[in-house]
Amino acid sequence: MNGDVPLEWQPEESRTYTPADTDRELQYRTFLHESGDLRLKVAPASLDGEDHPGYSLSATSYPGLELSETLRVRTVLTFERCTRIARQFMDLFSASYDGPGSLEDALEYAYERTRDHR
Repeated sequence: MNGDVPLEWQPEESRTYTPADTDRELQYRTFLHESGDLRLKVAPASLDGEDHPGYSLSATSYPGLELSETLRVRTVLTFERCTRIARQFMDLFSASYDGPGSLEDALEYAYERTRDHR
């Protein structure tokens, strides 16, 4: 996925690991928008305290700052599906982001179009 993310996004961290309680290999990736104002995380749902199999996509606004907020966008069964949703989220966010004043609007725009509408 690193090669096909929008230009405004940079891979920040990428890990593959095997938890002690299973033989199944898991993956974890984070991406940072070039502004530094938004971080996306694709990680096993269990890392976020969910008792749900699969992977979750979350977005953190103003990462590292005291006023940062994390929003769970979606939880799906496979890593590949979650990374496809992350790419879609990145494209939507980048298309509507126009600087720090529009972060919340761009985040809401991308969230509404990629979240689970059940």
